[in-house]
Amino acid sequence: MKRVILFLITNLAVMLVLGIVLSVLMSVFGISSRSYTGIMVIAAVFGFGGSFISLYMSKWIAKKSTGAHVIEQPRNETEHWLVSTVAEQAKKAGIAMPEVAIYDSPEMNAFATGPSKNNSLVAVSTGLLHNMNQDQAEAVLAHEVSHVANGDMVTLTLIQGVVNTFVIFFAKVLAGIVDNFLNGDEEESGGSWTYFIFDMIFQILFGILASVVVAYFSRKREFAADKGAADLVGAQKMRSALERLKHNHESQLEGSMMAFGIASGKSIADFFASHPPLDERIRALS
Repeated sequence: MKRVILFLITNLAVMLVLGIVLSVLMSVFGISSRSYTGIMVIAAVFGFGGSFISLYMSKWIAKKSTGAHVIEQPRNETEHWLVSTVAEQAKKAGIAMPEVAIYDSPEMNAFATGPSKNNSLVAVSTGLLHNMNQDQAEAVLAHEVSHVANGDMVTLTLIQGVVNTFVIFFAKVLAGIVDNFLNGDEEESGGSWTYFIFDMIFQILFGILASVVVAYFSRKREFAADKGAADLVGAQKMRSALERLKHNHESQLEGSMMAFGIASGKSIADFFASHPPLDERIRALS
């Protein structure tokens, strides 16, 4: 329930901000929302705007939704080890020290998030700390640090922004064509209930196709993060961590946290999976 409420409040706030920005742009430049230019502006503002606002809020959202405890002053040996390990890996990777956090979950998982290489968060689950040995946990941390060093958060945000823009644009254009065909000149294009229905239908259909594109790039970034981890701590440790993940609980992470996690959640098809199969990742490290 906490996650649902946070999701709704965040999205309402984002929509409000983007709506104001869009209104100002349309007024200043005198762009009609019915023209192709206007539709493209609408699509770009909501497509890229939503993605980048989510990126800049990602650390805050991740902490709130998972209840992650950021380690400011290590309280025990485990926390000391986590902070010192991430600090060493971040130095090797050439990035600023990320915030390090622990969140309560039975699954063996971790994630990285944040708006930039020098403003990031690396979080690990209690399940990972309890069920992996130190070498395996070190490899997982290296995987997340590699995500940060590779700039994967920004890369996938740009990709998401592009596909979102095209989804919105083509959905609205096709909805307008269908609306004109059904209603003729009875109503102004874009103003009828049929337009809004078909706009939603096309956005859902194109959104499904777009998710395949984003998932493809996400899987590519996983291979790169695995290789980065192997460079930081050794391929054997990374392979051992991936083997251990075969005995994992189903992932509870959502959205960008799942995309930059170490473990893959269940998917209805490989095309929609944010992570490649574990055996495939292990073979890639051989």
